[in-house]
Amino acid sequence: MSATLQLVLLLGIIIFAAKVGGLLSMRLGQPAVLGELLAGLILGPTVFDLLGAAAFASSHIGETIVELGELGVIFLMFTAGLEVDFAELVKAGRAAMSAGVLGVVVPLILGALVALAFGFPLMNSIFIGLILTATSVSISAQTLLELGFMRSKEGLALLGAAVIDDVIVVLLLSVLLALFGVGHGEVGMIFARMAVFGVGATIIGVWVLPRALRWINRLPISEGEMAFVISVTFGYAWAAEYVGTLAAITGAFIAGVFFARTPLRHSIIQRMRTLTYAFFVPIFLISIGLKANARLLGLDGLLFAGMIILAAIVGKVLGCGLGARLGKFSTREALRVGVGMISRGEVGLIVAAIVLGDGLITQAVYSTMVVMVLATTLVTPILLRWVFLKAEVKHGEPTRARAG
Repeated sequence: MSATLQLVLLLGIIIFAAKVGGLLSMRLGQPAVLGELLAGLILGPTVFDLLGAAAFASSHIGETIVELGELGVIFLMFTAGLEVDFAELVKAGRAAMSAGVLGVVVPLILGALVALAFGFPLMNSIFIGLILTATSVSISAQTLLELGFMRSKEGLALLGAAVIDDVIVVLLLSVLLALFGVGHGEVGMIFARMAVFGVGATIIGVWVLPRALRWINRLPISEGEMAFVISVTFGYAWAAEYVGTLAAITGAFIAGVFFARTPLRHSIIQRMRTLTYAFFVPIFLISIGLKANARLLGLDGLLFAGMIILAAIVGKVLGCGLGARLGKFSTREALRVGVGMISRGEVGLIVAAIVLGDGLITQAVYSTMVVMVLATTLVTPILLRWVFLKAEVKHGEPTRARAG
């Protein structure tokens, strides 16, 4: 069977499994995203190892699925940005800033303390703690979109905090690498690159995009509007990482926020949701499980992994929750922000890969971090549904979820 046919078959299985998992999860009263993540875990090397089957022997098929999954998270974060009202996002700025800062500091300290308790040297312990600091808000965004709370006060705050979190983690990684003599660039240059991206993205987003979108909408091009939207989204994602040293998903989110300010916002949302949730997001969610192999952890690493996972969860809930309280949020609202920041993902794994490459952690520790990412990703939608819907149902305002 050719590589193309293998890919076609695998994509069919992945999308079908994701939707079935999402449906079963909703029947059990949980967000669809949880079932999709579990479906990926079952299909992955932890249980069935689908990619190891003879039918998928192509050497590049796994890489293709991962790359399509990365496109999925870009589209997901763009869609999240479309749901955001810029004025409301600015209003949440104080809470987002304090939640973003403390959401880095507290997990770093807890993670380093856990590593020290298990006998790791101070330098290595600091970098282990650093891996716990990076939030991946994509899972929270997917869950909040399902539950209908993306535009809530807490939803906007955690999205803003995630962007701030991303900036701080990149800067902190660069500072620590330079401090310990393994730096890859000057901190001042990183600040400058972030500033260049920020200024350029704002100029284009505020003055260029609305006019270009109106002009393209008048041209006799089939789906010219959506082609332009997708091209700009990819451009922002590329520029965020290549120019601004940030995560590509941060650029995609920012692009969504700017497109949300245009008169064609609702048209873009409706058409983008079909592309995103029918194809790309299921692949992204399944690919998380396909990359994780809990069998590699072994019995010896279970206690360390358990403590790291606990530090990762408690660190974000306490740090981001306290930050939100300092931003004048109520205790319940602050808890929601803290829970929404629990999930780790691609940014954390990027940090872990850099630290591993510099010899600051071992392959066993890296495997533990992959398990931590998976565990925090799985627990986030469950806790988010609980902290958001429990109070709403008490007030007689239940929100109906829909499979993504």
